[in-house]
Amino acid sequence: MFEEEEYGENLVVSTKTEYDAEENVLRPKTMADYVGQKKVKENLSVYIEAAKSRGEALDHVLLYGPPGLGKTTLSHIIANEMNVAIKMTSGPAIERSGDLAAILTNLNEGDVLFIDEIHRLNRSVEEILYSAMEDFALDIIVGKGPSARNIRFTLNRFTLVGATTRAGMLAPPLRDRFGIINRLEMYTNEELTEIVSRSAKALEIAIAEDAAQEIARRSRGTPRIANRLLKRVRDFSSVRGNKEITKEDARFALARLEIDELGLDQTDRNLLTALIEKFGGGPAGLETLAATTGEDANTIEDVYEPYLLQLGFIARTARGRICLKDGYAHMGLAPSAKARKQISIFESDE
Repeated sequence: MFEEEEYGENLVVSTKTEYDAEENVLRPKTMADYVGQKKVKENLSVYIEAAKSRGEALDHVLLYGPPGLGKTTLSHIIANEMNVAIKMTSGPAIERSGDLAAILTNLNEGDVLFIDEIHRLNRSVEEILYSAMEDFALDIIVGKGPSARNIRFTLNRFTLVGATTRAGMLAPPLRDRFGIINRLEMYTNEELTEIVSRSAKALEIAIAEDAAQEIARRSRGTPRIANRLLKRVRDFSSVRGNKEITKEDARFALARLEIDELGLDQTDRNLLTALIEKFGGGPAGLETLAATTGEDANTIEDVYEPYLLQLGFIARTARGRICLKDGYAHMGLAPSAKARKQISIFESDE
């Protein structure tokens, strides 16, 4: 179960005591169950075993990479492997330094504190973390003016696990205090197929191997998307009266969801269409694309662009985004003479 602890008026921190059987059925509990991220897993296993042998808390861990790759899951696994509790919150939820102080003083020896979106911490809150992470102490200023004095509170040794999709936005003093820094990479189709098959088993769903491969192939290299698509394919398959998800079921459901062979959805296609038809293949600025498609600029940059860049459908230039040859081909369109010249200049610069 997850229990909730309240700190102040708006801040709520969830505390894990045991895995909820329904809400977390898809979440691996051990490193052995966790699929993918081989190097990260191997290194973390060594650090955890070494910390346990010394009877110490694990060093602070920073996990960064695109959303949906398993940063939260890894934080749970770290707590499980260390046999300690985990308390979870997010950067935007910690509005005042007093909120963070309340959380830190309630941590037991060795506990894991997971802060999602850690790059969005308030700067004054972030500064409280410096001494907490390095010296396991809190420096509190009491009073004002000449009568103000500093009081230091000693904290139990804890492990901070920070997760972010934008490591570059972390202040250097904060980033440097993490002893373990890992980047999570996009998953291969083989790894995602294994994840889909494992998730289907956990959900007690029968699925054919080629159906799992079909779902994995359209999951944009992201386990979270793979699990979401599995659940939606299950819905279509069960309504059709099938006891096992077949490849035909998967293709039918994904077509209804407007997810194509490469995993692009309607928003991806809208972005490519806008770039090609309204801006002649580009260049077009991020804010301009956002206004044209009706999507949030941050959502485009964090969710949609990375996959289109990975496929080689678009490129970022100093003047804005441009559509590349593969992007035109996927949309069944031919670049204009101007666009061809622009693409050739970009490729020669590369």
